[in-house]
Amino acid sequence: MTDRRARRVAVVTPWYPTSEVPYRGSFVRAMVEAVAPGCDAVTVYHLELWAVRLRAERLAPIWEAQRRLLPRSVPPVATAGGATLYRVPAMVPPTESWADRSDEAARWFRTALGGEAIDAPVVHAHVPLLAGHAALENCGPGAAVYATEHSSFLADVLAQGDARRRYDEILHRLAGYFVVGEPLRALVAATFPHHADKIGHIANPVDFGSRRPRPPAGLRRWLSIAGLVERKRIDYLLRGFARCLADDPALTLTLAGDGALRAELEALSAELGIEEAVDFLGAVEPADIPGLMAEHDLLVHTSRHETFGVVVVEAAAAGLPVLVTRCGGPEQVLRGVEFEAGQLIDVDDDPDVLVKGFAELRGRHPGGLDLEAARARLRRRYSHAAVADQHYRAWGWTAEEGER
Repeated sequence: MTDRRARRVAVVTPWYPTSEVPYRGSFVRAMVEAVAPGCDAVTVYHLELWAVRLRAERLAPIWEAQRRLLPRSVPPVATAGGATLYRVPAMVPPTESWADRSDEAARWFRTALGGEAIDAPVVHAHVPLLAGHAALENCGPGAAVYATEHSSFLADVLAQGDARRRYDEILHRLAGYFVVGEPLRALVAATFPHHADKIGHIANPVDFGSRRPRPPAGLRRWLSIAGLVERKRIDYLLRGFARCLADDPALTLTLAGDGALRAELEALSAELGIEEAVDFLGAVEPADIPGLMAEHDLLVHTSRHETFGVVVVEAAAAGLPVLVTRCGGPEQVLRGVEFEAGQLIDVDDDPDVLVKGFAELRGRHPGGLDLEAARARLRRRYSHAAVADQHYRAWGWTAEEGER
């Protein structure tokens, strides 16, 4: 067995929940909560990128003040699993260059650390280009740095030559590299075929601790938990729901999430004449999601692209059927339990695809589903304990060293 110091872990991430945006990086917080019981200490460094849009002459004194004050202005606070959290503001000029953002994140992290190395022999970063590079540039001698990629926009990042070269360098230096889903694995393997053998898989953990008291009797109360952004295709969901509502006026749709398209989507709801049946909740706290799922009959997720699909597994954990597009992550996480958990439909711009999928699912419900079997199988893959074990093995810990 290694000495106890080897069970000190640092987590470096550009995304972590805040009071203003409680859902951003919630999967990183879940990872911390999952692995913490098997560690002697976990320290989280949240590198918050702050875009500062000022002229160079005004920016210089601000940069200098930040350099002087930052090491003394990042207090530790408690976070999930008894871990310690430091929020590190990394100020960046307005730039489209992901390589430049990567440099700034690493530089400000070094400033916050007072020039000292990260005090942990195991460092796990989320999002390699930003946090992974910052971790590699600031880790101690002999530390092992690992990274997990989650980014749905990674293809756009890698389209930039400087960012692609930096990512290649990061992959060379990491002790281990992981993706949360097959779409990311395929993209990284195609872009860096010489690193294909290095790509591993680590899932996002999901809390299986609560569930609805009984399966839904009908499938009338629809729920969507998604940002109101183009990629989530909420406009498509509204159009499909309108057609289903015409056949069954008792249907309702709750939209939990916010985003730049909210006003446009509210207008579309009115245009379709379904505003009385649609409830725009806005952003919700992650802790409120199990309660929402207990109050609804069906999770509907119509995204164009997902790297994983946490909300789909959360629905299964809550005992809620799903109607979800084959958008990358969901068909992977549901592999082997697709029909027990609900219904998969193709990503298609025709709302009738959603209507037909719902009709088929409704025709199979409840006897054609097996929500208990789906929940049990997914728990073995994605529960906190299961995902923690994936991390312990990735870090080279024995079962005894990682036991909780």
